[in-house]
Amino acid sequence: MRLTRRALGLGIAAAAAGRAVPVAAQPPSSASSGDYPSRPVTLVVSWAPGGSTDFVGRLLAQGMSRTLGQQVVVENRAGASGTIGHASVARARPDGYTILLGVNSTYAMATHLFPQKGYDDVRSFAPIGRVAETPIFLCTTARTGAKTVAELIALAKRQPGKLSYASSGAGSSAHLATELFLKMADIDVLNVTYRGGAPAVQAMLADEVQMAFVDAVTALPLFEAKSVVPLGVSSLQRSPLAAEVPTIAESGLPGFECSSQFALLAPAGTPEPVIRKLSGAMLATLNDPDVLGRLRAAANTPTPGSPEEFPAYLQTESAKWGDVIRTRGITVN
Repeated sequence: MRLTRRALGLGIAAAAAGRAVPVAAQPPSSASSGDYPSRPVTLVVSWAPGGSTDFVGRLLAQGMSRTLGQQVVVENRAGASGTIGHASVARARPDGYTILLGVNSTYAMATHLFPQKGYDDVRSFAPIGRVAETPIFLCTTARTGAKTVAELIALAKRQPGKLSYASSGAGSSAHLATELFLKMADIDVLNVTYRGGAPAVQAMLADEVQMAFVDAVTALPLFEAKSVVPLGVSSLQRSPLAAEVPTIAESGLPGFECSSQFALLAPAGTPEPVIRKLSGAMLATLNDPDVLGRLRAAANTPTPGSPEEFPAYLQTESAKWGDVIRTRGITVN
């Protein structure tokens, strides 16, 4: 499947124009755990305000501000599937004053779609730790008559190439979740790309398409209004906010899993004492009962992790989505 996204291509070109300076060429940082932070910290969120990434980023910034004793300010740098924001942090001085809330759709998926993005997902960043994840729900319209994952798969097999799904853009979590689903179910469903998650959902509500993967924050109100039929959740465990909806893995596709997974990163070369201080502030925030309650109320599950755990996780996650992208023939131009 070949997808043309001229706007994304232009965004990548803009990010690549200021390629990441090799860490060795950057001036050494004078930051230490003793005097850090002595001024506000910028937390880059590489997606637009109002989405789930922005919500998690602002909640994290508030909690870390209290722990660090300095303001952590969110700065949204959206575009090109998150790679513009990532590129800006890769170029930043490695002193702990510019950090990044990354999402796996960028650090594990986009790397296989945008090889000339101006930075390296492994070498350009120092991990601080995983933060949280939020599931995606497979939804269909009432007109399909499908009430389970198995029934939707059977319908697609009876009508190969006749059904269509809405995606919110090439390389998004929802897009690749659908491609993984189609691969594992061995069905042929047409992709119809829209400019964002909201238009994709509206297309399904208008019966322009028959199915879509929808992020939890958007999907849950639709379930309550009975606007769509929930078939399965993409996580390995059922969502406590919609416990009646089975996982896709338990619905005939064992091992199926895809969620938006957030992680905190810093520019490569950031001193270890500073990374430790940031990691401690992140973990303290994720252990705060008020933060936990607000995360869970918005369908986010905390996944606090250490800097040491991140590289192995990234390797596994990147390999998984690289295989999906290659075998499904997904490209972005």
